[in-house]
Amino acid sequence: QVQLVESGGGLVQAGGSLRLSCAASGRTSSSYAVGWFRQAPGKEREFVAAVSWSAGITYYADSVKGRFTISRDNAKNTVYLQMNRVKPEDTAVYYCAADPGLNGWAPRRDLSYDYWGQGTQVTVSS
Repeated sequence: QVQLVESGGGLVQAGGSLRLSCAASGRTSSSYAVGWFRQAPGKEREFVAAVSWSAGITYYADSVKGRFTISRDNAKNTVYLQMNRVKPEDTAVYYCAADPGLNGWAPRRDLSYDYWGQGTQVTVSS
């Protein structure tokens, strides 16, 4: 089992920056990939970004490419999502998720991930 806790959400003005953190505990000795997803009110959950265990491979949604950066510090069991030049449409609850990779990894597919955090709210004001 892996437990995930997101932090760093809050209220930010459009054009500003925010850094989200996803701290993992539990069976963190296992290799796992991590993804960030978000869900806005009345909308389906959507993929934002993902990073492989070694951090050598990253994926981004087109809507955040060039503005958001995903990274990880395996020594701290933490994955980060640096959000720059945020827009009002980035407003959502952001979730991190872990995929042990036991059945392959589909980074953009939420069903690929076995463990989820409780989410952190990001609100971007215009």
